[in-house]
Amino acid sequence: MRPVPTVMAGLARSSGLGRYVLGALLWLPTYLFPIGGGLLLKEVFDRLSGDRAAGLPGALWLCAAFVGLEVVRGLNLVTAWAYGVYWWEAAATTLRVNVLRSVLTARGAAAARLPYSSGEALARLRDDVSDLVQVTDDLVDLTGTVLFGVTALVIMATVDPAITLALVLPMIAVGVLSRLLGTAIRRLHRRARRLGAVVTAHVGDAFAGILAIKTAGAEDAVLARLRAHNRRRRNAAVRDRLATDLLDTVTSATVEIGMGIVLLIAAPAMHHGSFTVGDLALFTGYLGWLTALPRSLGTFLYRLPQAAVAAERLGRLMAPHEDVHDLARVSGVWFRRDPPPVQAPPHPDPLEVVEGRGLTVRYGGGRGLDAVDLRIERGSFTVITGAVGAGKTTLVRALLGLVPLDAGTVSWNGRPVDDPGTYLVPGRVAYASQIPRLFSDSLRENLLLGADGERLATAIELAAFDADVAAMPDGLETVVGPRGVRLSGGQVQRATAARALVRAPDLLVVDDLSSALDVETERLLWERIADAARDGRGPATLLVVSHRRAALERADRVVVLDRGRVVGQGRLGELLEDCAEMRRLWTGELLAEAEEQADTTVQ
Repeated sequence: MRPVPTVMAGLARSSGLGRYVLGALLWLPTYLFPIGGGLLLKEVFDRLSGDRAAGLPGALWLCAAFVGLEVVRGLNLVTAWAYGVYWWEAAATTLRVNVLRSVLTARGAAAARLPYSSGEALARLRDDVSDLVQVTDDLVDLTGTVLFGVTALVIMATVDPAITLALVLPMIAVGVLSRLLGTAIRRLHRRARRLGAVVTAHVGDAFAGILAIKTAGAEDAVLARLRAHNRRRRNAAVRDRLATDLLDTVTSATVEIGMGIVLLIAAPAMHHGSFTVGDLALFTGYLGWLTALPRSLGTFLYRLPQAAVAAERLGRLMAPHEDVHDLARVSGVWFRRDPPPVQAPPHPDPLEVVEGRGLTVRYGGGRGLDAVDLRIERGSFTVITGAVGAGKTTLVRALLGLVPLDAGTVSWNGRPVDDPGTYLVPGRVAYASQIPRLFSDSLRENLLLGADGERLATAIELAAFDADVAAMPDGLETVVGPRGVRLSGGQVQRATAARALVRAPDLLVVDDLSSALDVETERLLWERIADAARDGRGPATLLVVSHRRAALERADRVVVLDRGRVVGQGRLGELLEDCAEMRRLWTGELLAEAEEQADTTVQ
């Protein structure tokens, strides 16, 4: 629970300390107005219970003052509530932005930044953020009720200390009970949150894999698994709610017992005249508000362990070198205006050579890379090829810092790069991955992703995508659907290529870009990219993962991988003479093309 106060303080500061303080100053009078209201009621009833003729005019003025005080309190409550919502959203946004910034831009390999499924991560960003903001907001309520309680108890103690003591005892009991139940509440809440995230993750995976589920006829199995997850979540949520409701019920019960004790003690005192009707009105008026103190205290105490669970779960989403204290750090969040346009990082050091030495990546089962050297010079067209599972994709991802290295170094123009994942980014390097990812948005938004559109038309042309876009009724405003389902496989690949090209990189890295393209479109694609590299309209340096003939024939240099090792590199002709693995790959490609042409002729 120790990080929670730090996160709460940071949250108040990072979401705008002025906002938090202003919101608190608006809320606190709401708890202090009843102090004046109770004193007014005491005077009213004391005057009415004395000489009624003499006290009536003053009592009427006091009643008017009481009504006015309540009107002002109501207006203050409305204002504080409206502003509190504004602060709440700002605080929640700050937490989510810090987590997302860590996942997307932190140092280190991108593959190690999100250790959980996307569904579970979303559940944490929804539920755990709410828990942390709630406990920070509850601190204002607790402060207000404590201020009221201390002031009211001092006033009441001057009237009758014994009765006041009867009201203090239930509050002490609630504090002790909350302390005893804290560990159980924390454990139950952690389990409820974990099982809730499992349900969210399962639903997300089901939607993402709906095609696989239908083709396998697994609908019933998926629904049965969902029901099982929901049953476990329901049981955990019931236990969690039962524990918190038990504490709240005990708090309410102790308050009611305290009210009964007050009435029992007050009756004899009133009979002897040491306790007036006005005193009774004061006590009963304060008593309703004093019930908020043990309730606020109990609520805050059981939400603290819940917040500890939330901080722990959100901290695990942060990059490995960051911790829970970074959750609420001050960060740039634009609440009132649009953020500035995304700018590519400055790169006054244009690419001359990028080099990987001894790149080693070990996966389970023995796959990966084993001390691979790779040198890419400016103006070159390098193709990495090899059989399935040879390590081609792992090599380019290791070079770009997208997977963690077990050994090896990466250098840019002869200087070591400590963190390739945050250095080799647009506009130094652009990467078109083997598995294209598109969002359910317009084609324009998918291509730009926040970049300016100055090079958009050129990028679409170089990707051999211009004719397809022109044939779409809505053009660039076409909504592509989740994962680009409204586009063909070849269109998705060329859209991914255009998205990389629009960022004008020094080095363009593409992974099996043309696997879904027909022979003519593939030839046109590489022809345009090569021509653009020569005349300066496109990236001058290309690193391509491919086994396709159109790419291999245009390569200045071919690197052949086999089981994570380089078994040959050089020009295509030299490799076909000297590298048995290259000859095997090349012959297999030609045979596949011959079979494809034969099938076309028969049809």
